[in-house]
Amino acid sequence: MKVSLIATVLNADEHIGAFLASVAAQERAPDEVIVVDGGSTDGTLERLREGGATVTLIEEPGANIARGRNLAIAAASYDAIAVADADCAYGPGWLAALTAPLEAGADVAMGWTEPVVGSLLDACVASLGFPLAPGDVDEAAFMPSARSVAFRREAIDAIGGYPEWLPIGEDMWVNHRWRERGFAMRMAPDAVASWHPRGSLRAIWTQYVRRAHGDGHAGMYPERHALRFAVYGGLLAALASRRTWPKLLAAGGAIAYARTPIARAHARLADPRDRALATIAVPALLAFTDIAKMCGYALGLADRLTWRVRPQ
Repeated sequence: MKVSLIATVLNADEHIGAFLASVAAQERAPDEVIVVDGGSTDGTLERLREGGATVTLIEEPGANIARGRNLAIAAASYDAIAVADADCAYGPGWLAALTAPLEAGADVAMGWTEPVVGSLLDACVASLGFPLAPGDVDEAAFMPSARSVAFRREAIDAIGGYPEWLPIGEDMWVNHRWRERGFAMRMAPDAVASWHPRGSLRAIWTQYVRRAHGDGHAGMYPERHALRFAVYGGLLAALASRRTWPKLLAAGGAIAYARTPIARAHARLADPRDRALATIAVPALLAFTDIAKMCGYALGLADRLTWRVRPQ
């Protein structure tokens, strides 16, 4: 099986060198590499051009991620497409592991994403949305990130490609369409993409607002977001109550809610002091990101309801 490796990039000068080096070091080399740049101004283009004949560079200023991926797929020579993220780095066995399910007959191969933890904040951010190991997720319900996924061309063609009308969350939109149509989606647990969490509260806020905005745009996860609004509404009502039992009930619910993320953070931290700090920081970060999600989802839903995006 010949494989086209595609990626989109925008102002990734800090990480593009590590990405290109990890692609060059693959034990199972891609048969071609196509990178679409959306208008970088920070030196990323120069680094990509230094890749020479090993990288096919397409420059499309203003292209969002979905548009960039569609351009790369259209330019790809082969029907097996592996998708990577230029902000990530990949171990030498990544592509071989990722293509194995396709060679065994799957339509979609779902790789794994592992955050790079270099600080207490990294561990806390990683604890919110990243299980510790592939064995902690259900293959039948898992939604892979486009940082580490591969598919047959007919699978992406069948759903009309990536949704260019959606500024973020395009990979989840594609996952939902594949699930709805019953495509064979198989885990590739050894295909690990190493990803760097956002390094500041401002960047984390922006990331979660944008993700939830995409959910609202596309009408994805309405039950999940409705539940979040209901839970925080109930929490405010409990705190405002003069009775003790609503407050106790809210405290118990908060402990249960934060228990798994705290355990994940502890597993990623070796220093006892950092673990103690994470016990306090993770619940605070959960509330912080949940508020960001509620703000983002409300904005995205407003866009959808006012017909500023294509309804689905």
